[in-house]
Amino acid sequence: MSRAEVLRYSFILFLLGAGWGLTQPLGKIAVSTGYGHFGLVFWQLAIGLVCMTVIGVIARRPFPVGARQLVLCVFIALIGTVIPNAAAYMALAHIPAGVQSVLMSVVPLVAFPIAIVLGLEGFNPRRALGLLCGLAGVLVLVLPRASLPDPAALPWVAVTMIAVVLYAFEGNYVARWGTAGLDAVQVLWGASALGTIIALPLALGTGQFIPPHWPLDRPDVALIGASVVHALVYTGYVWLVGRAGSVFAAQVGYPVTATGVLWAMLILSETYSPYFWAAAALILGGVFLVQPRQQETLASASSIGET
Repeated sequence: MSRAEVLRYSFILFLLGAGWGLTQPLGKIAVSTGYGHFGLVFWQLAIGLVCMTVIGVIARRPFPVGARQLVLCVFIALIGTVIPNAAAYMALAHIPAGVQSVLMSVVPLVAFPIAIVLGLEGFNPRRALGLLCGLAGVLVLVLPRASLPDPAALPWVAVTMIAVVLYAFEGNYVARWGTAGLDAVQVLWGASALGTIIALPLALGTGQFIPPHWPLDRPDVALIGASVVHALVYTGYVWLVGRAGSVFAAQVGYPVTATGVLWAMLILSETYSPYFWAAAALILGGVFLVQPRQQETLASASSIGET
């Protein structure tokens, strides 16, 4: 790439990261009035499905339907969307949005040992050091009594880590078994469609369904905004992968984490202890060490559900 292209793609990368980072504080607002996690997941998927359908029509991307495609989309809907998103919403009701942004950046670190187990990666001392660095960051974030605003939030950090592990496994699954001939946008559309079908009875059965109403409240606007932003940013991310390559695009995790914390400070007036900043530095340092170099491939960079 020329220097001008690097600068242009870097600017786009930052915009995409800032958009994804914004979804964390918007999610925090959405859960602030007691909306249940399955109700939020249903509307997130339904709104995202509408956005992805419009994008698919504009891009003229037909969706091939077959047994392999349906199995893949059901798996991604459950492992990459319904279950981890429900866990994230549950935890977000109890922990600061900035803390969850930092925890979500651990996905590449968790993906690395999974990739080794699946035979996608060999042992690498640099990446192993990154894994240890990230683990140290998580421990600094959760162990000192002064690290979290409320020590009672510690179990909800573990709930967030459920989402992290599932996202990491999702990326490795795609790297190992492929996408059944679908591109990333088609997979996200299929997973959103099936995820909506799965989430609706869960929301109704648990009494968490959020009936449409007007005028919209602040949490409703936040949920719609987060869902639309995610669909648009994800499409932009797929575009960037095609133009600049997966290694370059994988760096989006840095602006996602950094802007997620900044958005939380600006929108939610969150404040953090020195332990938080030390933990964030260790985790991002670990992610830097785990990230692939130009000629390497990291399974988590192929994730199609979240970044």
